[in-house]
Amino acid sequence: MYKPLSLYVGLRYTAAKRGNHFISFISLVSMLGLMLGVAALIVVLSVMNGFDRELKQRILGMVPHATIGNYGNPLPDWRTLAQEVIDSEGVEGAAPFIQAQGMLTHAGRVQGVFVNGISPEDEPKVSIIANHLKAGRLDDLEAGEYRIILGELLARYIGVRVGDKVTLVLPEASVSVAGITPRMKRFTVSGIFSVGAELDANLAYIDIDDAARLKRMEPGTVDGIRLRYSDLFQAPRLVRQFAQTRMFSASDWTRTHGNLFQAIQLEKRMIGLLLLLIVFVAAFNIVSTLVMVVTDKRADIAILRTMGATPATILRIFIVQGVVIGVVGTLLGILLGITLALTVTDLVAWIEHTFGIQFLSADVYFISYLPSELQWGDVSQITLSALAISFVATIYPAWRASRTQPAEALRYE
Repeated sequence: MYKPLSLYVGLRYTAAKRGNHFISFISLVSMLGLMLGVAALIVVLSVMNGFDRELKQRILGMVPHATIGNYGNPLPDWRTLAQEVIDSEGVEGAAPFIQAQGMLTHAGRVQGVFVNGISPEDEPKVSIIANHLKAGRLDDLEAGEYRIILGELLARYIGVRVGDKVTLVLPEASVSVAGITPRMKRFTVSGIFSVGAELDANLAYIDIDDAARLKRMEPGTVDGIRLRYSDLFQAPRLVRQFAQTRMFSASDWTRTHGNLFQAIQLEKRMIGLLLLLIVFVAAFNIVSTLVMVVTDKRADIAILRTMGATPATILRIFIVQGVVIGVVGTLLGILLGITLALTVTDLVAWIEHTFGIQFLSADVYFISYLPSELQWGDVSQITLSALAISFVATIYPAWRASRTQPAEALRYE
C-alpha cells in the first residue's frame, strides 16, 4: 500500500520503541500535559456554564425579570395595567406585589428579611416558588390569616418550623400612649421553600392583602407588578418601552442581579484564558521534544537527504510527529474532560457526603452545590485551539530539521 514518505517516516518516529528513552518520556509528558490542559478547560468552562444556568433558572426564576411601578407610590387599578402589559411584546405572565423590609424574631433570635406580599393565584405565573416548596403550599397564604412562608436557611437561623409563630418587625414607627414603637405583627409559619441559593436566607412570602394592611395601604393598591418575559435578555428593553409610553417607572433584573451575571461571564472568559496557558505549556514541551528528536535524528535526516528527500519532506516528517502528539493529547483530554464535566456534580456531592465537608455554602455563594453544563460549542473551540497551538509548536523544530546539511551531520558519524 502506498504511503507518503513524510507520513510514513513521521509515524515510524512517533511509534518507535528504540532510541533515546528520555525523548520518549518527554513526548509522553507533552501528551499528558496537553491532555490535562484540555480536560481542565472543558471541566472549568462547564462548571461556569452551570453557574450561569443556575443563575437564570433559580435566582432569576425567583426574582422578577422586570417590574412596573408608580415611581414609589401605590399603584391603583393594577388589574387593568396587568392586562395591558400581558398583551404587550414578549410578556408571559404578570403578578402584583407589595414589598417590605424588616426583621423576623423568634425565641430571642433576630434575622433581617425581605418580605414579598403576593397573590397565591398569580405568583406562579412569574416565579418558580411553587416548585421549590419543601413544606406547605402557596394556597395556605389566605387573607386575614397572617401566614408566612420562609426560606429554608432563614427558618434555620431563627429556629422555626411549620406551625411556629414569628414576629415581623417593620422599620416604620407608630406613635401611641406608650411612645414611639415599631410596627410589629405575629405570623404563623405555613411553609418553607428551598432553591439552594442566597434567597433562602433573606426572603419570605405573605398574602398580598395582609401586606397591604401591614403597610396601611388602601385596599386594592399594590407597590407594582412583577413581569416574566419569554426572553430574559430582552426584558430590560421591552419593559422600558412599555413604561415610557404609559408614564410608569420600570426596573429589571440587570439592576438587582445583573452584576452577578456579568461577573460569571467575566470569570468564565478570564479562567478560560488562564487555563489556556496550560495548553501553551504543553505546546512548549512539544517544541522541546521535537528539538531533541531533531538533534537525535541528525544522522537519519542526513541519510534521507542523500537519498533524495527534499527539505520540504523533512519538514513534513517532523510536523507529522508533532501533530500526532497534539492530536492524541487533545483527544485524550476531550474524553477525560467530557467524562468529568458530566460527572463532576455527583462526584463533588459524593466527596461532601463521604468526608462531611461542604465546598459551596449558600451563606456565601448563591447556590449550595457545584453545577455543570457541558456545551459542545466550548468543546469544539477548545479542540480547535489545542490542535492549532500544537501545530504551530511543530513548525520551528521541523523547519530546523529541514535546514540540516548532510555533510555537516555525517562529519563525525
